[in-house]
Amino acid sequence: MAESAQQTHSGKPKAATTASIVLAFASVYFFWGSTYTAIRIGGSEMPALLLAGTRFLIAGAILLAWCRFRGLRIFWPAPNMLRLAAIGLLLLGGGNVGLCYAEETVSSGLAALVLAVIPLYVALLEMFLPGGEPLPARGWLGMALGFAGLGVLLWPSLHNGLSGNRTLLIALAVLLAGAFSWAVGSLLSRRSKLPVHSLVAAAWQMVIAGVVSTLLGTALGQWPQFHLDKAAIGSLAWLITGGSLLGYTCFIYLLEHVPVAKVSSHSYVNPVVAVLLGILVLHERPSAAEFAAMAAIVVAVFLLTTSQVRAKSKPQPVEDLEEIPAE
Repeated sequence: MAESAQQTHSGKPKAATTASIVLAFASVYFFWGSTYTAIRIGGSEMPALLLAGTRFLIAGAILLAWCRFRGLRIFWPAPNMLRLAAIGLLLLGGGNVGLCYAEETVSSGLAALVLAVIPLYVALLEMFLPGGEPLPARGWLGMALGFAGLGVLLWPSLHNGLSGNRTLLIALAVLLAGAFSWAVGSLLSRRSKLPVHSLVAAAWQMVIAGVVSTLLGTALGQWPQFHLDKAAIGSLAWLITGGSLLGYTCFIYLLEHVPVAKVSSHSYVNPVVAVLLGILVLHERPSAAEFAAMAAIVVAVFLLTTSQVRAKSKPQPVEDLEEIPAE
């Protein structure tokens, strides 16, 4: 991978122990699943743009400093930096800000389950792009099951919204738009093939998305609504450390040592963790229909991701972020 890869590895990656792999999986499952709960808590005291902006600005600066400390190349030619900016704004600016805004209205469990279908959106969009990957029968089954589950999941909220709750309708529309933004950013990330180390790329994406979101929040005069009480500080700290730093670092570690088919399991574990934490921490009470939809979506994403992995002759690159749900 060009210069940055040479700076990172003097040889083969250090052999992983069973304990380190188990710990990394546990971190990705738990920390990324818990971000939905943390966003729900933080969103009650911080506007979406400033919550996402400060989170990514701080986390990105820390990760960028760490990359510099490790001797990785930080600055790249303008075309590469512009591509990183576009990916960051689609994934984190559109996807995560949309999630933060939606969770001011909808439950964390519902938001997590809606965003769990992002791999389905990616697969569907990719089929229509030049050189896109066709779906095998297993993937089509997952696609149909996933969108059926999404319909069951959203119908009660849509019915409520159509009955006069415009705020709920807007929140759902923003959430779905954010999911689409994440899917488009994922495809752009996959097809860019930038010669930038994945950690450096992630750092710049967070910094750029953080700067833009913070500036937009400032321009809209949102700072008077930004309150840092104990709950908000705890939420922000958890999102920075658990979601943006520990979770992503463990994800990269797993990609280096574990087959991608196993790493992609987080796509259907994280929503379950988010729903359970919503019940335990936020006292959310999902309906029977939501539990049924959760089961359908989890199975659908499992069918789709495993069918894609089996259809490919080589693993996805580290830079492929299509299955990271707005962490």
